[in-house]
Amino acid sequence: EVGAGAAGFLYPFLERGDDSLDSVAEDVRESVVLKSEEVAALRRQTLEENAATLEAADTVIRKSLAAGGTVLAFGNGGSATDAEDLVADLRPRRALDLGADGAILTALANDIGPDVLYQRQLIAYGRQGDVAVALSTSGNSRNVVLALEEARRRGIATVAFVGYDGGQIASEGLADHVIVTRSDHIPRIQEAQASAYHVLCELIEKGERA
Repeated sequence: EVGAGAAGFLYPFLERGDDSLDSVAEDVRESVVLKSEEVAALRRQTLEENAATLEAADTVIRKSLAAGGTVLAFGNGGSATDAEDLVADLRPRRALDLGADGAILTALANDIGPDVLYQRQLIAYGRQGDVAVALSTSGNSRNVVLALEEARRRGIATVAFVGYDGGQIASEGLADHVIVTRSDHIPRIQEAQASAYHVLCELIEKGERA
């Protein structure tokens, strides 16, 4: 029997014993529309509730870049890909993806542990006047939390994109500027966060042209 297995809650139409192709096609269409509406609403929430925060982050990042500073971006899993995307969007400005060097990541994970992956790189690469940008769907990732704490100790400004209720990062004020996407659905969080950091990049470009 073919079904969606553990992903059945995402694709309920695959669990039905309905052989009608038209019926399945309609269910697929409704599922696509529902997901589209869900992420659109979440993007609106993220951008509207965090408009002032994104503008403040834009100001801090432009000031840093103008003074020769560097944007240091990091995250785990899908958030690591988002950090990579953010850095790519910022080129040719000074920006570094802390998840990009496999040799450094595996050495730190093997010799010390995964908790220090980004903290140790901030120690090595970061300096006062830089900006650390963290991406975390939970807001609780230990290596992200430790990196933000290290950044603050070193006078590095911090921006965080987080999901759920913001987690530890929001509740403890571990970043100077926290953009919260209020959802517990990880794929939707990451889609909305992508919209938010793309808007941030657009603000940076617009501000530089002004």
